[in-house]
Amino acid sequence: MSDNPASAAAVMRELHDEHAAALWSFCLHLTGSDHAHAEDVAQETLLRAWRNASVLEESRGSVRSWLFTVARNIVIDEWRSKRSRREFPTDEVPDTSPTSDRTDELLQSWVVAEALTRLSEEHRAVLLECYYRGRSVAEASRRLGVPEGTVKSRTHYALRSLRLALEELGVTR
Repeated sequence: MSDNPASAAAVMRELHDEHAAALWSFCLHLTGSDHAHAEDVAQETLLRAWRNASVLEESRGSVRSWLFTVARNIVIDEWRSKRSRREFPTDEVPDTSPTSDRTDELLQSWVVAEALTRLSEEHRAVLLECYYRGRSVAEASRRLGVPEGTVKSRTHYALRSLRLALEELGVTR
């Protein structure tokens, strides 16, 4: 970003105008629809964009992907920080039944759900039948009213589209 404050402000206004609505929606998903927390995460994300404008200019990928990755990392860091404050070393392991924390699974499912909304209806339907509902190609073919070959090709292209949508949301391998 240039050293000119007016130019910097214009770039940030453009960034905000182009990405704020999508970022807000994504932050709502990440925070379980906690509006106040989502607002904090979105503001922190945009603040980091302001501080790292040179990274955004040099970014080979999309700016939105960078913003979504930063927002996701903020939520994960907050969760880890809260967890670490609750933990303390002891000489003996307490004898309690283990509780499973499914925060990572929940965050991952939100991101996948968001990515699925970006697919065409046909691609989404074939993925839901084959992967979510566990139907065979023949069963999916009957339920969707299309030939088995169509189910196979739609599944192939749907998975490619889903991978691209996940990458746009900042998911890396």
